[in-house]
Amino acid sequence: MQIDLKQCCMLLATAEDIWIFTHKNPDGDTLGSAYGLYYGLTAIGKRAAVLCSDSMPKKFGYFYPQGPMPDFEPQYIVAVDVADIQLLGPALEPYAHKIDLCIDHHISNTGYAEHLLLDSHAAATAEIVYEIVTAMGVSLTQPMATALYTGIATDTGCFRYSNTTAQTHFRAAKLIEAGIDITYMNQLLFETKSKGRIALERLAMSTLEYAFHQRCATIVLSREMVAQSGAEDEDIDGISSMPRQIEGVEVGATLRERKEGGYKVSVRTARSVDASEICKRLGGGGHKAAAGCVISGTLDEARRKLYEAIGAQLGEQ
Repeated sequence: MQIDLKQCCMLLATAEDIWIFTHKNPDGDTLGSAYGLYYGLTAIGKRAAVLCSDSMPKKFGYFYPQGPMPDFEPQYIVAVDVADIQLLGPALEPYAHKIDLCIDHHISNTGYAEHLLLDSHAAATAEIVYEIVTAMGVSLTQPMATALYTGIATDTGCFRYSNTTAQTHFRAAKLIEAGIDITYMNQLLFETKSKGRIALERLAMSTLEYAFHQRCATIVLSREMVAQSGAEDEDIDGISSMPRQIEGVEVGATLRERKEGGYKVSVRTARSVDASEICKRLGGGGHKAAAGCVISGTLDEARRKLYEAIGAQLGEQ
């Protein structure tokens, strides 16, 4: 059942012993939203904990609370930035059908939770969480604002992506007023790369392939390349944007080889092309400018299926 902001605040105000779930392979938005909500709930006396199937990326460690999360059994479960229960990951799967509330900005949300607060116009789920904590009368603390700013900044590419709105800037400004160090965060998030990341970029660009009169560019990340580069999982975040950054390219796609077979595909597009429509043809989904899916088969088979979907969207064969 979809609910509005006021109903969401009422549910959280009456909830106790709250677990907050992120999606697997966590990014800045799911973690920033989770910890922003965590700080907000604990500020009003709630017992809460953030849980994730995968380890937390080290680069986001600047907004994690010190020490372990409290250990308790939940009476209420909230998922943030999780569009589908399949994104929870194996550690949280036992609770997949016990989620009381989902807070999300993905139009592709499957409605799996008992209650859903969805704003597909928000650039990041962290924007929605900002509205929740302020509507509940919580004063923005520096840790809370730092987490929420991280979610907004990462999902907008430091306010460069087409999902950025005037409201996005307004909310970010309010977070900055709380005293966060945006110079440090922006440098860490957008201007710092590990040596493993640099090595992986070099290997990935060696696989660059153009299609559809160079309107499309693809790169491949094989498991061997990832191992050879020494890159960590968190180093791979952001590589998906590289093909799209090439002049004249309207559709950029990255095919990452999966351990279980097939390829995880990330699609990034220009304003004139809908990435979510491309990925829907392949069983996935996402946003207009950024979407993803999984394609089975060999690399040649995966590329063929991907090109068919892209060609259909571009009106080319």
